[in-house]
Amino acid sequence: MNLEAKNNQYLINGKPSAGLSVFDRGLAYGDGVFRTFLVKNGVPHHWELQYQKLTQDCLAMGLACPSNEELLSDIEALFDEGSDAVAKIIVTRGESARGYAVPADIQVNRVVTKSAPPTYPLSNQTQGVKLLLCELKLGLQAKLAGIKHLNRLENVLARMEWSDVNIADGLLLDSNDNVIECTMSNIFARFGSQLITPALDQCGVDGIARKRIIEHAKYLKLDMKIEAMKLDHLMQADEIIICNSLFGAWQVVNFNNKQWPKQDLDTQLRDMLLN
Repeated sequence: MNLEAKNNQYLINGKPSAGLSVFDRGLAYGDGVFRTFLVKNGVPHHWELQYQKLTQDCLAMGLACPSNEELLSDIEALFDEGSDAVAKIIVTRGESARGYAVPADIQVNRVVTKSAPPTYPLSNQTQGVKLLLCELKLGLQAKLAGIKHLNRLENVLARMEWSDVNIADGLLLDSNDNVIECTMSNIFARFGSQLITPALDQCGVDGIARKRIIEHAKYLKLDMKIEAMKLDHLMQADEIIICNSLFGAWQVVNFNNKQWPKQDLDTQLRDMLLN
């Protein structure tokens, strides 16, 4: 057992004492991708899906993805078997001289961090949550759509729009006023037996929780649709659900001056996502 790693909060290229250069392109340009997920009893939750998505995002960005074996070795070295925590994997394009051009011989850097699991009010599960409609609009860039890349400045600015602890997340529209996602979660709307999630072909992050709900909807006898959605359509939903890999799923009961009664779809989805 690598005790130095176990006592650390991060590994850089597998080393607990390493650092990143100030010329790293992840720092300079947000040139890289990341994944965030639970580690339960030292085991990465739904690792196969997380690594598959990391690989896809690296491919879309033209990055060399670290191997499955390298990352699992990092996680084993960093996380204790008997405890739960949150892992974040960051892959940057690596170090280069000033300028946007990418050297042919550049080497990616991989970072794995460990942090305590977030704590959320139990009422988020039992009573539902409140959303804010953000003023910031997401820009359109099909080449980056769906990718969890390191340039998350839009999300940062949107999250700065509120300080009320009773607001769980903020809903983001794109520049064409389509519903896209929230600052830290994806969104679903149920209309009778139909479940809709916004298309992410122009912007937004295609999260693992979103993917699993899309695949699981049929087992709940829900007709799954992925399509463009306007705000006025969302407001007519019977239920609105937000989701991510850390909290699972919550029902939205208060948004944009409208309230919904607490129902049970989020409980069913949360049981699926967190088990």
